[in-house]
Amino acid sequence: MDDMPLTDMPWWRWRANVRSALHMLSDPAFHQECWLAGRAEYGDVTDAVYRLVEDTWLDNWSAEKYVGTVFRDSGEAALVDVAVLRVLRIMHQVGADALVSAYMEHHGWPEAVRAAREAHVRLAAADGDDPDVAPRTLEVLRIVTRAA
Repeated sequence: MDDMPLTDMPWWRWRANVRSALHMLSDPAFHQECWLAGRAEYGDVTDAVYRLVEDTWLDNWSAEKYVGTVFRDSGEAALVDVAVLRVLRIMHQVGADALVSAYMEHHGWPEAVRAAREAHVRLAAADGDDPDVAPRTLEVLRIVTRAA
């Protein structure tokens, strides 16, 4: 997110949190190397889900509500909605405090990862970022969202 035009969206901090969550949720190598390995600087899958819905309440209503403030257009919002619904369905089935392995072993996980990837790529491209760069740590996210 180094090149992300942080201040061009009114609620860019929310966008940064949603992007961070989608980025982590969308990367199977990251799941293995960071979440399953227990690397604390990235949080866990529950932290990512929380960042995805924390300020936006995307667990209660559509991302369409935030077009023009968090999301650039209806296309972004639609992709985010799909990702949120797939991830939340798994979270509700395995439990919010489940181990990352429970998420990854869930039959719907590959589709949730695919949906998160589609949303992540779309948002990263719109912000002028490379979607294939490794996710940033939570500390970097905190620094970025405090800036400006």
